[in-house]
Amino acid sequence: MRSVAHLEQLLNLVEVIIVIGESDSGLSNKPGASLEQQSGSENTTQDAQVTADAIGSAAEEGVKSVKAKDSEKASTSRADNVNSTSDILLSIPEGELQLLCSLLAREGLSDNAYVLLAVVLKMMVASAPTYCRLFTTELVNAARSLSACAMNELNLYEDAEKALLSSSSTNGTAILRVLQALSSLVAGLHEKDPDVLPEKGHTDALSHVWGINAALEPLWLELSNCISKIEISSETPSDMVSISGNLASTSTSVVPPLPVGAQNILPYIEAFFVTCEKLRPGQCEAVQDFATTSDIEEATTPACGQKSSGACTSTDEKHVVFVRFLEKHRKLLNSFIRQNPGLLEKSFSLMLKVPRFIDFDNKRAHFRSKIRHQHDHHHSPVRISVRRAYILEDSYNQLRMRSPQDLKGKLTVHFQGEEGIDAGGLTREWYQLLSRVIFDKGALLFTTVGNESTFQPNPNSVYQTEHLSYFKFVGRVVGKALFDGQLLDVHFTRSFYKHILGVKVTYHDIEAVDPDYYKNLKWMLENDISDVLDLTFSMDADEEKLILYERAEVTDCELIPGGRNIRVTEENKHEYVDRVAEHLLTTAIRPQIIAFMEGFNDLIYQDLISIFNDKELELLISGLPDIDLDDLRANTEYSGYSNASPVIQWFWEVVQGFSKEDKARFLQFVTGTSKVPLEGFSALQGISGSQRFQIHKAYGSPHHLPSAHTCFNQLDLPEYTSKEQLQERLLLAIHEANEGFGFG
Repeated sequence: MRSVAHLEQLLNLVEVIIVIGESDSGLSNKPGASLEQQSGSENTTQDAQVTADAIGSAAEEGVKSVKAKDSEKASTSRADNVNSTSDILLSIPEGELQLLCSLLAREGLSDNAYVLLAVVLKMMVASAPTYCRLFTTELVNAARSLSACAMNELNLYEDAEKALLSSSSTNGTAILRVLQALSSLVAGLHEKDPDVLPEKGHTDALSHVWGINAALEPLWLELSNCISKIEISSETPSDMVSISGNLASTSTSVVPPLPVGAQNILPYIEAFFVTCEKLRPGQCEAVQDFATTSDIEEATTPACGQKSSGACTSTDEKHVVFVRFLEKHRKLLNSFIRQNPGLLEKSFSLMLKVPRFIDFDNKRAHFRSKIRHQHDHHHSPVRISVRRAYILEDSYNQLRMRSPQDLKGKLTVHFQGEEGIDAGGLTREWYQLLSRVIFDKGALLFTTVGNESTFQPNPNSVYQTEHLSYFKFVGRVVGKALFDGQLLDVHFTRSFYKHILGVKVTYHDIEAVDPDYYKNLKWMLENDISDVLDLTFSMDADEEKLILYERAEVTDCELIPGGRNIRVTEENKHEYVDRVAEHLLTTAIRPQIIAFMEGFNDLIYQDLISIFNDKELELLISGLPDIDLDDLRANTEYSGYSNASPVIQWFWEVVQGFSKEDKARFLQFVTGTSKVPLEGFSALQGISGSQRFQIHKAYGSPHHLPSAHTCFNQLDLPEYTSKEQLQERLLLAIHEANEGFGFG
């Protein structure tokens, strides 16, 4: 105990010397107060004592030097100060520094000692760059040595379930500490001035670090096998209810426990994340690139295509080890996050670059946590007083001139001429009444399309005075509702949710506006149009007027400069379809979108909202609906099946067992929105008016996924051979499907 405490004191002393020596350059990074100390093994204690004595000698010399410098004239240059600190550190014997690095790989020190070790190593390299290679070499060797022991430990876990119950991971925590310290040094190398550390030293140090990846590959493979073993052994019949582990999204707030023994392998998983994020050259950028391209990949999937989830995966993804790991072990990783949401902000933060592997309830918890952090800044309350008959005008006039920071305060509403203190109920009523007025057709701001239950900006809003200022106000209202955790009874078109998220719209989104025009574009892409169609890169007024909802005045337009003189050919037809989609769904309402987003981003930052997809954003804004499945079943029509067909019986049993979130996803999948008609499902609307839910028999392979046509509220259901197969296929479709499965 004395040796560990002595080591901590001397590490603190070394840190003080470095800080004083580097004070002019701002190198001060003091960690927090000491944590509870732990007694270590005899060997670790002895090594700590030896190391402490060696460092202590150099540190004492450092203290004398610092005191001497304090008595010198103030004209002593910063360069002399830094060089003096470097000389002090270079006087420490190399063997003792090697031993210092090795302590990170051993058990027996206090948590604070481990933290200090890593901090001091980084600061020593900053002051004495020649130590960079020594430290990276020692840490890489320590990681290699630990990986062999770790393999044995994971083998034990994999072969004997009792081992998971009766032991904790010592090798896992040790390798995590070493890799974290190594990643800290690598981060310093990237920040290092090339004049301070010679190019060769910099390159040698980095090549040493990159070399550890090949040595650790077998460990990560064994880790994956061990996780699979845990997942298989922990599966129960109830697990099949949600393949993504969204059990926490049900009405209960109880978080399900982790699988038995899973906690023991968490340090290994965290170590794997550290390696992927910090110790693989270009890995983090590759993950980010995949996150960007995967949206495009999904968006270009053929409509209503019958493809498995694997077929929807980008080729690039298969070359990213990290993404393959996420895909394979998504369920357990989300269980860890559910138990400890802070993981997403710390060791699991790289998952935020590929958010489609994070379950909605975990994304929502992360979102709320970030918002709460902004609430903690104690903004002044936002008080408004409005007249019910003029709720839009009064709210607009009182909120539009407020700064974004002002709007983050607690909202308090007073209805003029009425008594009562707003304890939350009046605010909820204000959101409800205001949204009704905003989305009323008479306001000219938004219009319904398709099934008449989803909204997007009205191209004719120009006839509303100050219409763009109103759109900015509406963006603020929607953003404020999300910021305050309030739900809005409004549902947007799929393309407008994409605009909010900054995701590119595609021709699939036209289906919700004009199914026939969408079919024409789809036919173009799937067939050879050589000498068949006489089209140019332009759109005539009559065609645009017909498609763009209720727009009264339009003019001929070119989709690209000189488009009237550029013919659409087999070679450029994909660009033509993209340009048409962009023009119809974006260009026609671009000013309104920009104004809305300006107001929305005043309260909700784009990088925070972008972790959601369009369907999840609808659930975040509007909440999870209460779906009466008995009412839906009573208003369902069948084609190729009957109510008595075994597949139909299985279907309703499966859907009945869905969590509340999965029921909402199912409704989104078949109708395009999670909105439940006020009059019940007998009043469900389609593209041509009243249209009940339909289940059609999908002919072909029973291995295909279900597909949907949202404009007709139609589900195409293959004739599966078992209830279990139907359940697995349907869940996969509603969780993973994008436009390729009928999301119009």
